[in-house]
Amino acid sequence: MRAAVVTVSSSLARGEGEDVSGPRLAELCEAAGLDVSRETVSDDRLAIGGVLKRLADQERVRFVFTTGGTGLTVDDVTPEATRDVIDREAPGYAEAIRADSRDHTPLGLLTRGVSGVRGRTLIVNFPGNPKAIDQSWPIVAPTLEHAAATLERDQGR
Repeated sequence: MRAAVVTVSSSLARGEGEDVSGPRLAELCEAAGLDVSRETVSDDRLAIGGVLKRLADQERVRFVFTTGGTGLTVDDVTPEATRDVIDREAPGYAEAIRADSRDHTPLGLLTRGVSGVRGRTLIVNFPGNPKAIDQSWPIVAPTLEHAAATLERDQGR
């Protein structure tokens, strides 16, 4: 199964600094048997939405996992960009990630990530912190095979 990891960060998109979260999320995807591509996009709602649309519609990636841009600053617009492009919400992922974060830090409640489906692609917003990714991945990973099978089914079955 194909997956894409999208790091959302203006500074990283400009080549400033080192991406730690994207590679960590990609590593977890690969360990789960996914064929993973990676890219970085600026904290720009239209740019993020454009990447998500392309990955789902043209590249037909089964899973798109974003990291970053889910906080409270004015340029944290990943959730809004995701909502702009999904056909249907799949709120369980975002709800479970937030609920589990309470066991690790009260600050996890500040994440605004969302999750949903565009066509036959599941999009899940992960936090931008590698530690939070490590804590969240075990919530998402066990569902991926079933989610993929469900997304591949023809309508009306």
